[in-house]
Amino acid sequence: MTLLPEPAVAVMTVNEVGLDAPYNKNEVIVPMWKQRLKIFTHNKLAVASVAYLVLITVACFLVPRFHPTNQTNQALALSAPWNASPSWAHWLGTDGSGFDELGRILYGGEYSLTLGILAGLITIFVGTLYGMVAGFFGGVVDGVMMRILDAFLSIPYLFLLITLITIYSRSTTFLIIIIGITGWWGNARIIRGDALLIRQLEYAQAATAMGASKWHIIRRHVFPNSISNIVTTGTFAVADAILALSALGFLGLGIQTPQTDWGTMLQNGTATIANGYWWQIYPLAMVFILVIVAINYIGDAMRDAFEVRLLER
Repeated sequence: MTLLPEPAVAVMTVNEVGLDAPYNKNEVIVPMWKQRLKIFTHNKLAVASVAYLVLITVACFLVPRFHPTNQTNQALALSAPWNASPSWAHWLGTDGSGFDELGRILYGGEYSLTLGILAGLITIFVGTLYGMVAGFFGGVVDGVMMRILDAFLSIPYLFLLITLITIYSRSTTFLIIIIGITGWWGNARIIRGDALLIRQLEYAQAATAMGASKWHIIRRHVFPNSISNIVTTGTFAVADAILALSALGFLGLGIQTPQTDWGTMLQNGTATIANGYWWQIYPLAMVFILVIVAINYIGDAMRDAFEVRLLER
């Protein structure tokens, strides 16, 4: 029996089929999260800001547990020296009520940071949802929602907070809610712009043509492609919430005693700075300003990390 020769098989290289470069099997594809982390860590100020925020957060929440100081008992504080200058017993001195100033900064920071984070989460959640719905649905829905937003933006923000707190309550829970639900207006406009753009792109129109519901497109397409602005505006929302609480505290409308916040402490410090009690305002002012600046640096770095044009192809 004679065996027939095997048919010749044409072997074509990658270049012969019209591609510019051959496939390199040893090429390593860098995951997206590693690329974003590399971009973020390239910003040294942002890395230093993260380290500073972690240090302050750990100090505010853990140091008082291991080295407690009296911050709530006014009667006990009266027995301590008032307006005492820094010493080994009180590293940053005492305030006009006899409370240890260092412990007071950490105690007030616990409330300021907690309120800022929670109010910021409320802000970005409400603003993202409102902006996506308005931008994606468009038409009459967008027009009505934007006119409502314009009406809100016409009200002075701090004046609105003062009015609501004066009428209702100064409890910690109410401060978190009221700062959170009144700070999302600017965020909603940014997210709306993303939704207006994304709904015109090919993949969103293709999903609509295939019968996908609007909420499905918002959840699967609009939200993931808006994550850059969501994360960035969310970071800034935390700083804005801390500033809003501090402004209220400086005006005497912050957290009620015996609790305190950084704004209330700054207000008390300005009343005594003329007497030479510098330790009641300068250390706190430095901590407070650096926290706000650090959050803004982190927000800028997050915006760069999510910028598609900076990622490797």
